[in-house]
Amino acid sequence: MFNLAYRQLSELFEKLAAVKAVPLPAKGWVRAIRDGLGMSRRQLAERLGLSTSRIQRLEQDETTGAVTIKTLRRTAEAMDCVFVYAIVPRTSLDDTLQKQAKYKAKQHLQNISHSMSLEEQTLENKANQSMLDQLAEQMIKKSKHQLWD
Repeated sequence: MFNLAYRQLSELFEKLAAVKAVPLPAKGWVRAIRDGLGMSRRQLAERLGLSTSRIQRLEQDETTGAVTIKTLRRTAEAMDCVFVYAIVPRTSLDDTLQKQAKYKAKQHLQNISHSMSLEEQTLENKANQSMLDQLAEQMIKKSKHQLWD
């Protein structure tokens, strides 16, 4: 739809789509992997140069979202894992842009429609929908940045 970088990002998100369906372990990834490896908190603590109580706190922080990316990356390395960080759109980038463009176009058309109704020049629903779709496409082509104002 747009430039090369946009297409490449869209293709990457298609590959990551399955990740959205992976449920998070109830006790967090660190605890799940540590348990799966048969590694005690003490053993992980030694690998990281931390105290056992700090590992317990790290595991708690992960489940509440209070752990840092840096800490997760270090912990993953200590367990011979790769830390993966991604923000994956719920739908495609195209769908998100279309939705936002139609929202903005609808706002714009409502302003115009109000003025027209005062002058008794209202459009039929079919014509409104067609105009909405055309305006949304123009907005996307013109400037994606303006869609978010």
